[in-house]
Amino acid sequence: MINLKLHKQILAKAILCLLPFLLPAITLKAQKATKYVIIGYVGGYKGVANMEMVNPEKLTHINYAFVNVKNNRAFLSHEKTDTINFRNLVLLKKRNPALKVLISIGGWTWSGNFSDAVLTDTAREAFSASAVAIIKKYNLDGVDIDWEYPAMGGNTGNIYRKEDKENYTLMFKSLRKHLDTLEKQTNKKLLLTTAVGGFKRFLEHTEMDKVQQYLDYINLMTYDYFQDGSGIAVHHTNLYASKQYQTENYADKAVSDYIAAGVPASKLVLGVAFYGRSSKVLNIAQNGLGMKRAEYMHVGGYTLIKDSLLNRNGFKYYRDRNADAPYLFNATTKQFISYDDEWSIKAKCHYLIKHKMAGVMFWEYADDKKEYLLNEIDARLKTK
Repeated sequence: MINLKLHKQILAKAILCLLPFLLPAITLKAQKATKYVIIGYVGGYKGVANMEMVNPEKLTHINYAFVNVKNNRAFLSHEKTDTINFRNLVLLKKRNPALKVLISIGGWTWSGNFSDAVLTDTAREAFSASAVAIIKKYNLDGVDIDWEYPAMGGNTGNIYRKEDKENYTLMFKSLRKHLDTLEKQTNKKLLLTTAVGGFKRFLEHTEMDKVQQYLDYINLMTYDYFQDGSGIAVHHTNLYASKQYQTENYADKAVSDYIAAGVPASKLVLGVAFYGRSSKVLNIAQNGLGMKRAEYMHVGGYTLIKDSLLNRNGFKYYRDRNADAPYLFNATTKQFISYDDEWSIKAKCHYLIKHKMAGVMFWEYADDKKEYLLNEIDARLKTK
């Protein structure tokens, strides 16, 4: 007859002996199971969007751009087409039930009335209630605020005041309260996120150490660095500083600055650009990089860049390995193009993993319909 007590003692000793060998494997498995967010901005500002292009299996969140701010309320300026877009976005959950769909309020064009909408307690309550009413009506998953920019303007004509700094914080407090109330009614987790400037001046005009406590994710707009006021052709979405010109703005600095300001790395989402920025330069030295700029030029999204311009039509491909940033240059037309490609996306994914960030965000889906960059993100961040 088996002595059960003795058998259990032997088994316990065996497990203790094996633990040193099992723990590394268990830890490695836990590390591999890290779930990164992949947040894509999908535009509906031009009318009914083709949601068939969106691959929900490669996304964790969709931020619908944009909801307007009008008469101190979150306002659907194109309600008929917004309604269609909301319905089609929610239908994507049939293919990915874990997908979250949020409304993004503001953006570059529609940030002009934020300051008024959150100026007083009464205004903030009304604004928050109107935003949450939209996600309740259309069965969405949260609110993203893209205020460009509190206390320092942004687009020409935007209203801004010094009080925006504190009111920005109070706005999120109010929004979180209204979301919590709806959560209790629906028993459904609701998200609150924001898109923020990827430069230190944004931090100087906000209280991000206080703001972050109300937020699930903070999306760093670490792109459009070409508008640095220097008058030269620079990278628009570089991870590090270039050694070929002097710059104050790049993604690694933005991440460091936000962490130093009291924002946990685990809430920071690294922004990448699915579109290019271009300018004509006056000198072909350094393949245009760092040369005086004559004018801005339109270029378009990455699918167009890769399929039509990469090493074609007089454009030659270059890599600034110090900045982890690619660029194209046409020495004949003196056109310089800065953008993200698969190589720079790989570097950014490696960076955010190393720095224990929440994941990646991109603007915007329609700029890379063939999903060249999304496929790279998916390959680097998707939990296997």
